[in-house]
Amino acid sequence: MKVNGHGRAKILTIEEIQILFSDGLKLERDRVMFGVMLFTACRINEACTLRTTDVYDRRGRVMDEIIFRKQNTKGKLATRTIPVFEDLRILLTDYRIARQEKYLFPGRLEGHIQPDSASRIFRKACISVGIVGASTHSFRRTALTQMSNGGIPLRVIQEVSGHRNLGQLQKYLEVQPEQVRGAIASLSMLSPDIPLGGDKCHEILIDKKSTNLDLDTHPEAPLSIPDVIDD
Repeated sequence: MKVNGHGRAKILTIEEIQILFSDGLKLERDRVMFGVMLFTACRINEACTLRTTDVYDRRGRVMDEIIFRKQNTKGKLATRTIPVFEDLRILLTDYRIARQEKYLFPGRLEGHIQPDSASRIFRKACISVGIVGASTHSFRRTALTQMSNGGIPLRVIQEVSGHRNLGQLQKYLEVQPEQVRGAIASLSMLSPDIPLGGDKCHEILIDKKSTNLDLDTHPEAPLSIPDVIDD
């Protein structure tokens, strides 16, 4: 968890995501911008530098995939295309922006909104709803951890995240205590029958099938954004 700018950005809970989008983020632009980050697992700079042509076709319709250009990615490794999730499609379809705008999220004067400005907006939203330890990177960590917990192979998640290797990706993923407990509990299927009490031999009857626990004992509910009304 981040404290005074140090540490890892926290993984957001479903409840925290709900309250952020319903109460914390006041402007439609901000809800769409952070919605893009949540539903594509992109970095803040990648979201801020999106062009309208990376998202909408010539008729102003949301495309099936968002394009993250190589020059705007970390390390400038490769261009990524990410499928548009239905909740994100709704946000982008309802987003009121002039299609002649070059950037999806314009700045106050010219060009696109700056990552530092977007970070300040997010911090203020978190303070207003009482969320501690989060940063804009929380959306990326939350999305990637959700995929991992859902059983998506790491190689597939890497295609979404754009990490250079799996080692870098694994640093993003958070393991829950209940998952560790489930992993240890699964070892019960290896238990032998053990005699107890000296001369008295009592067999421990173990139902190995009933103790063969699934490692993901607490799957997360799908992420979604509530309907909100602009102030």
